[in-house]
Amino acid sequence: MRAVIDTNVIVSAYLGGALEIILRSFKEEKFTLIVSRPIADEYFRVLQRPKLHIERDELEDFASLLVSKAQFVAPRRTVTAVATDPSDDKFLEAAL
Repeated sequence: MRAVIDTNVIVSAYLGGALEIILRSFKEEKFTLIVSRPIADEYFRVLQRPKLHIERDELEDFASLLVSKAQFVAPRRTVTAVATDPSDDKFLEAAL
């Protein structure tokens, strides 16, 4: 199974709670995370926010995890579908 995951879900998984299972499942290769460069950039930009208190070694582990287990894609189509938050279009582009 392949999945494109919104940044908010990744952040919630790193902060613990119910969504942590998504991160654990990705680590256990229960699904393939589909990522584009803009998505990866957003993941790290948000995860590095001081208010989240995510340690540097956790960020490095996540980077290694993406490099080793995620499938990076280069979207071939531009999508304009999320009128309320156009920055989310990148997730649809990666899915396509």
